[in-house]
Amino acid sequence: MRYGTLQLPALPPLSLYVHLPWCLKKCPYCDFNSHEPRAGVDKAAQQTRYVDALIQDLEASLPLIWGRQIHSVFIGGGTPSLFEPEAIDRLIAAIRARVQLAPLCEITLEANPGTFERERFAAFRGAGVTRLSIGVQSFNDDNLKALGRVHDGAQALAAVEEAARSFDTFNLDLMYALPGQTLKGLEQDVHTALALSPPHISIYHLTIEPNTVFFKFPPKVPDEDSAWTMLDRITELTAGAGLERYEVSAYARPGHRSVHNLNYWQFGDYLGLGAGAHGKLSFAHRIIRQVRYREPDLYMDKALAGDAIAQEHEVVRKDLPFEFMLNAFRLKDGFSLQDFADRTGMPPSSISESLTTAEKSGLIEREGVWVRPTERGFDFLSDLQELFLPEDGGEKTS
Repeated sequence: MRYGTLQLPALPPLSLYVHLPWCLKKCPYCDFNSHEPRAGVDKAAQQTRYVDALIQDLEASLPLIWGRQIHSVFIGGGTPSLFEPEAIDRLIAAIRARVQLAPLCEITLEANPGTFERERFAAFRGAGVTRLSIGVQSFNDDNLKALGRVHDGAQALAAVEEAARSFDTFNLDLMYALPGQTLKGLEQDVHTALALSPPHISIYHLTIEPNTVFFKFPPKVPDEDSAWTMLDRITELTAGAGLERYEVSAYARPGHRSVHNLNYWQFGDYLGLGAGAHGKLSFAHRIIRQVRYREPDLYMDKALAGDAIAQEHEVVRKDLPFEFMLNAFRLKDGFSLQDFADRTGMPPSSISESLTTAEKSGLIEREGVWVRPTERGFDFLSDLQELFLPEDGGEKTS
């Protein structure tokens, strides 16, 4: 609460992100903090200890968020559905006992079709999960094999069908521009997905990230023009099925937008718990970012000792416009200038020059105090966001 350079009129909504880091197998394109389980490890004991560490991490963080309501909880990974429903039940119960959850709080759990069991999904619902996010990626067996996924198309279909039975809302994850994928193959994937009537779809372009197997051994993927054609087709097909593209990679039916992800994109706050988890927390005069210890065993040792935070820094004032725009311009609806002022503590005049440049470039449109990306701005999102970088590229303070 000590004095800082900002003057926030109010604190933004607060979400909770919980990272469960284990997967059955590390995918060759994945740069997330995920780990294959080691042979000989007692999985039940490991899950118990990890949940103990998460609870202790939350306990130690309570003074930072005291009195604030949690608007959404997202349990991501890794593959959280590898955890036993009893472990998820204990985790959610511990969260409920320590923080105030908003009425009808969205609680999302990521699931992999390779861990699908009908009773398991129903048990997650019974534990308090309200929304499942299923990492299908593709329904085509050849594509799934090329991506190193542990499930096949039939398992993907069964998992989505069960999610529709067990949950009032869920998300289906797809990827496009995959190794060997054609436009016809992409259309088949989207048609298959839409036939399942998902209330929400997230569709991501496969990107080759550093420190992945695909970066070391790049697969042959569709060229840039083909990828653009695929994206145009995705937008057409989803719109025809009644899903609105409300974010660069997210399509939803009315009433089914992701509350948790919207909070990220609107520059809300989030407390990150778990191995390698990131967080952003606002105070009256400053905004801080935190990172937990990345390696799971080290995280558990540190969290159980009350010392889970590996890094923490204050976001300096001149970096705030870019950090805000990095999120806000992902949304089709954009933002109001008052949103910017409320979330950053900075006056709209601090971004007026960049907004003017963006507007002249055809990347944004303005209507009174409202700013939104144009179709061109959506297509050239990185160019739009970079207009708000500080002249020296920004800096961080420890």
